[in-house]
Amino acid sequence: MYIFVTGSDTDVGKSYVSRGICQELISHNETVGYLKPFQSGVIEGVLNDADTITLNNQSIKTISSYITRTPSTPLISAEIDSVDYDLNKITDDYETLKKECRNVIVEGSGGIYVPVKKGILMIDIIKRLNLPTLIVARPDLGTINHTLMTIDCLINNDIKVLGVVISRYPDKTTDPVISRAKEMIEMFSGSVKVLDVIKQNQKDFSLLTSKIIENLALSCF
Repeated sequence: MYIFVTGSDTDVGKSYVSRGICQELISHNETVGYLKPFQSGVIEGVLNDADTITLNNQSIKTISSYITRTPSTPLISAEIDSVDYDLNKITDDYETLKKECRNVIVEGSGGIYVPVKKGILMIDIIKRLNLPTLIVARPDLGTINHTLMTIDCLINNDIKVLGVVISRYPDKTTDPVISRAKEMIEMFSGSVKVLDVIKQNQKDFSLLTSKIIENLALSCF
């Protein structure tokens, strides 16, 4: 499995979903790598995304290509922290993990139109790595619009969309905006499906992982 995990927005639970997939694969004795090309907002004493991926399982190989302190988009964070991103390093880091692991999860920052450097958006990193993409969406108001636009943009850029996962879904919700989000996304997303709905603090990612593997297999034909 070699995939890119993006968000329909920022702070939607990409790292939680990425960690769940990694842990599920490890439980089946798979070799797993995790790449975070751009990690911003890292300060002493606070776990970054790569650190959270390896919690309770140090066998997952992780690489953070660029780490900055300022919590912002990669472009702004790099400007403030005087960091010059070399996109070749990201490609090299990905290839390094790919040589060592049968599975590599690449986690983006925010959504696909997040600025990385002048003239470069996060979607350009996806195209550079040529990876099929999983969209992580939030469950609440606005998610239908954000998710459908993300799907449309990826498809129009010839990027394979593996599906959508709704993260941080509240238990026992009576809010129709939340309870009907899956239905509405699938109604207007063409062939793209919501692969799973991840509840808050959910530990079982077996269904999501199996559906990703299934869709990856189908995309080979």
